[in-house]
Amino acid sequence: MTATPTPAPEAPRGLGARVRSGLDRVRNEPGLGRNVIALGVVMVLGLVCGGYILSQQRFVAPWANEKMVYATFSETPALAPGRGQEIRMSGVPVGDIRSSELTPEGTARVLLAIDRNDYDGPVYDNATVVLRPKSPLNEMYIEMDPGTPAGTVLDDYGVLPVANAKPPVQIDAALAHLDQNALAAVQSLLEASDVALATAPQDLPQGVRATTEVVDRLKPVVDQLDRRRDNLARLVTSIGRLSTAVGGDEKRLTTLANSLSTTLKTVSAQSQALRDSLNQLPGVVDNLGAATGNVQQLSDQLDPTLDNVRAASEQLPDALDRLTDTVDTLDTTVDKARPVAQKLKPVAADLRPFVNDLNGTLPALKEISGRLDPVTAGLQQYLPDLNAFVYQTSSVTSLRDANGGILRGLLQFGPTTIPAPGADELTQTPR
Repeated sequence: MTATPTPAPEAPRGLGARVRSGLDRVRNEPGLGRNVIALGVVMVLGLVCGGYILSQQRFVAPWANEKMVYATFSETPALAPGRGQEIRMSGVPVGDIRSSELTPEGTARVLLAIDRNDYDGPVYDNATVVLRPKSPLNEMYIEMDPGTPAGTVLDDYGVLPVANAKPPVQIDAALAHLDQNALAAVQSLLEASDVALATAPQDLPQGVRATTEVVDRLKPVVDQLDRRRDNLARLVTSIGRLSTAVGGDEKRLTTLANSLSTTLKTVSAQSQALRDSLNQLPGVVDNLGAATGNVQQLSDQLDPTLDNVRAASEQLPDALDRLTDTVDTLDTTVDKARPVAQKLKPVAADLRPFVNDLNGTLPALKEISGRLDPVTAGLQQYLPDLNAFVYQTSSVTSLRDANGGILRGLLQFGPTTIPAPGADELTQTPR
């Protein structure tokens, strides 16, 4: 029997030969070329979509030129590492927050990634970091001051101690107790303050200095007015007593009324003679005639009044008997008013230089008060709400209520104060 020869093994082919063999297969096999092209298009689309998704997911390339620094905070509310929360220097973004962890001391250690393309300077160990909210939704960012050459340059992954981190400022903690009207008023106040303080570096120092000068000049005047307050009170009292005494002098008032009636009757009797005399003055006759007629009407109206006074005269003797006491009281009042009137003269003399000094300060006050008009106009309608807020706040913090003194307290707790079962209180991460 003849043995069948075994074919010799093929020599290994190079990469070029394999590529050429594959291309020949694609060209010769029906439909394979179309499938290869479709597969290539799908792969290209997948790479493009994957690259776009990575760019939107803040993909950090392994070869990125970054400086890593750890910052230690006593607390980090609303911090979400890996979500693009910014690191800013002088308000300019220079990096983002990469991670955070809880230390055995109960503080939060945050890893800061600073892009050297945005900031290529050193970070010193006296650098400061502040965790601040970007919006009322507590979207946080870290404001960083890289420090000064007085400190030591930090190496990569150097740690800033908790003393270099300022406590976070949360807007909701300051505004949570305000109602809608108060929040709107605060917003209006901030907007008006921003407009008023736009030129504060140039205008505010001058206004403050002018206000200080005005206060210094007003201080002696206020002291003088305070010392003379009692004198003015005594003067008003004395004038009131004097007016009471004059009003109670009924006899003199009766004599005055009788004299007025006699005078008017005399004038009425001589009205014709007066009319003849005044006819010689052109242009005055008509006016004086009308005046004389009015006087005659007044005389006719006074007659019933005088009759009533005469009918009531029988009831006046008792009142007239007290005239002596009234005159004595009036004399006493005049004697007391005389020293008060003498003391008023130096008061008026002292007020004269104050008026001159006040005139010099009015231009500066006018410039300041003009800028306060929008602020006061915006706050005026909310003064009742502010009054209610102050009243309610004082009621909450008071140790007394409608029933008298009582011990009162306020206890606040939340889920951050309760550790998870089986966890150490020092290492438990707040939920």
